[in-house]
Amino acid sequence: MGKIGIIFLNPSSIKHELKEGKIVFSIYGLGYVGLTLAAVWLRAGAKVIGVDIDLEKLEKINKLKYNFSEKEIEDAVKTGFSEGRFSITNNGIEASKESDVKIITVPIYLENGKPVLKAIESVACTIAKGLCRGDLVIVESSVPPGTTFYVKQLLEKYSGLSAEKDFGLGYSPERIYVGRGVKDIEERYPKIVSGVGERSVKVIKALYEAVCRKGVIVASSPVVAEVEKLFEGIYRDVNIALANELARLCRKLEIDYREVRALSNSQPYCHLHLPGTGVGGACIPVYPLFILSTAKKYGEELILVKLARKINSEQPYKIVELCIEACKEIGVLKPKICVLGLAFRGDVDDTRLSPTYFLIESLLSKLEGCTIVVHDPFVIKDKFIESRGLELTSELNYALSGADIIILATDHSLYKKLTLKDIKNISGKEKVAVIDAHNVFLDWRNPPKGVIYVGSGRPWVKNL
Repeated sequence: MGKIGIIFLNPSSIKHELKEGKIVFSIYGLGYVGLTLAAVWLRAGAKVIGVDIDLEKLEKINKLKYNFSEKEIEDAVKTGFSEGRFSITNNGIEASKESDVKIITVPIYLENGKPVLKAIESVACTIAKGLCRGDLVIVESSVPPGTTFYVKQLLEKYSGLSAEKDFGLGYSPERIYVGRGVKDIEERYPKIVSGVGERSVKVIKALYEAVCRKGVIVASSPVVAEVEKLFEGIYRDVNIALANELARLCRKLEIDYREVRALSNSQPYCHLHLPGTGVGGACIPVYPLFILSTAKKYGEELILVKLARKINSEQPYKIVELCIEACKEIGVLKPKICVLGLAFRGDVDDTRLSPTYFLIESLLSKLEGCTIVVHDPFVIKDKFIESRGLELTSELNYALSGADIIILATDHSLYKKLTLKDIKNISGKEKVAVIDAHNVFLDWRNPPKGVIYVGSGRPWVKNL
């Protein structure tokens, strides 16, 4: 397997070898990003070795019992197994020895708000022990600025080889939306690439030109590409914070934020975002902390970035305040609360840093004696929910039955089909309060008898 000396080939030869199935990729980290990239390269005709230290995950993937986030990924993995082009292992050194291209997708964790590079350090050292002359390494994880050059030091130290002379190294940020990642890479977005030198750039550019229909954009250095990716997330964090604040004002003014937003965004220079329960996932809440940590080293204080992160972190507690007010309105001291949605965003099973976790913690703290049932159509099991002794169900009617307070925390498509009348009928309670963190109910202006409603950007509407 592998070992074609890819960095010494010209672009046309690289594309030919890929098409002929002679290039072997190893993907380090089989999470959402890693499996998406594995699928893309399998679909392009390559051989792929998936590497992960989670043996349970590897077993599920091997038996095709893993909960793949996209049909395209599942189909590519099935085809890859059947054609002998896909294999999985926890032996990263052997995978490095057998592959031409090594792609790093392991996450960067936070401790006390600061990035910790242990996972990427471990992978870099593992790859180095199997690195051969002519190989290519690409970092695709979202990382603090300067990480790619740190990886270069590790690869050179533990392999005895030199970047550019003996092996290629570059950074190419993943730009995917979980649930549609394969098409994001292949069809929707241009791919940004960078390298530690011209040779590395040439090879990475040639590879991605073969799979990205929107083309490839070359950044002048890995640091530029690293920062670009983080700025994408910070832009969204800042604008979601703005939306959350403006939505609160709209509620006080007794107007609908969604209507205001639609009118404002008819002006092409305005791009108001949507409010919600908060900001979750492994990207948007984390990237500002990477940049803030870096800025501090250089003596810069990014006040707006820091404030936006604070606003979004506090948003779940603002929703809880509405819940407390609702309890007083319907006269319930120890309510049964149905929380609709555990995933951090709609129509995925990804719960990483979901604001719903913080919402639930606050509910348990502020509303002593309350009962909480969590519903999610995609999340089947959750350690946090189990640790709090709460119930997680995929049965919507069961979750809503007997509920005094309903909090729409995640904008799953399933919930957008509900009406306030549905909520009231299924609940069966005389008085019901609906807290709509995503402003999705269409009949909110005319709640049925016994229902009070409030949205994160809409006024209270009461029909008791």
